[in-house]
Amino acid sequence: MTDSILSKAATMEIPINSNGDTRTAEDDSLEQDLQQVMVSGPNLNETSIVSGGYGGAAEGIIPTSSIKDIRSKSRGITPSNSAASRIANQPGHYPAPSMHHSNSNPMMSEEATRGVAVEKFDSVKKWSINTYKCTKQMFSERFGRGTKTVDMELEAQIDVLRETKLKYECILRLARDLTNHFYNMVQTQQALGDTFADLSQKSPELQDEFGYNAETQRLLCKNGETLLGAINFFVSSINTLVNKTMEDTLMTIKMYENARLEFDAYRTDLEEVSVGPRDAAAMMRIEIAQQQYQVQKDKYERLRSDVTIKLKFLDENKVKVMHKQLLLFHNAISAYFAGNQQQLEQTLRQFNVKLKPPGSDKPSWLEEQ
Repeated sequence: MTDSILSKAATMEIPINSNGDTRTAEDDSLEQDLQQVMVSGPNLNETSIVSGGYGGAAEGIIPTSSIKDIRSKSRGITPSNSAASRIANQPGHYPAPSMHHSNSNPMMSEEATRGVAVEKFDSVKKWSINTYKCTKQMFSERFGRGTKTVDMELEAQIDVLRETKLKYECILRLARDLTNHFYNMVQTQQALGDTFADLSQKSPELQDEFGYNAETQRLLCKNGETLLGAINFFVSSINTLVNKTMEDTLMTIKMYENARLEFDAYRTDLEEVSVGPRDAAAMMRIEIAQQQYQVQKDKYERLRSDVTIKLKFLDENKVKVMHKQLLLFHNAISAYFAGNQQQLEQTLRQFNVKLKPPGSDKPSWLEEQ
């Protein structure tokens, strides 16, 4: 009976009526027969169709409980609530995944992209306006047509700092030259001492003369290395003072000068806008210019205060550093050329100068490969 019903269902043509409903009386009888077979026959929900014969792969198993659903959907039939709940509770049944897609993501992405573009456009617009105003103010000052805000006391301190930095850079350059020349002299003394020592062994008639000359050159070489340690410490401290401490203060001064130029540019713009009729549009422009002027004024005053504080701290730091370094340089040079080895070593201990061990500057055999 089951085979005849299935063969009939397989070869049946499905007519479509005028309302688009594909269900017929013949289909109703087929549905009733199938329900009787499922009740009286074996539990088809626990059986499966295995593709590939016996012992096939697990992914080839298809639950037969979904055959009825597939056939009903192909006919446009929606199962009743009782049938749907019965199918959902059967073992091996898996609900179909939801296929709902949201159409709001493209719109949200488009709005976000548009917002970023508008923000970039506004940023470029503000930068262009600011650059135009600052360039106009700069040319006006250069050609003597514009006014410039000047803090005479602060400008004098800035000029002194720039002049001092140039002089300290000269000291740093000369100290480095002295280090290089003195290092070459120490290397020459070491080579000369080694040669004297070698000739002392090979020349019996001049053994004593070569011997004490070799000892003198070795002592000078040792003291020279100690003096090089002091000079290197002096050079390192001056380099930190010039290229880090002073340079940091000069960077703040540069920011202050840019803020001063912007402040004068917006001040001039406010003065130009304030001249003329006071209608509604003009009052709106004056209010906007007043707000921008206030922002630039606050920025200018804040940076001016920062420059004043940094100049004060820099001057105090410079005095402390140079007092120590100049004393070290003087005592080390004096002790070396006086031949006072003990005072030279005591000077380095006094200023906590640590000498590098011999050969520490040479690269290791791994670095030479």
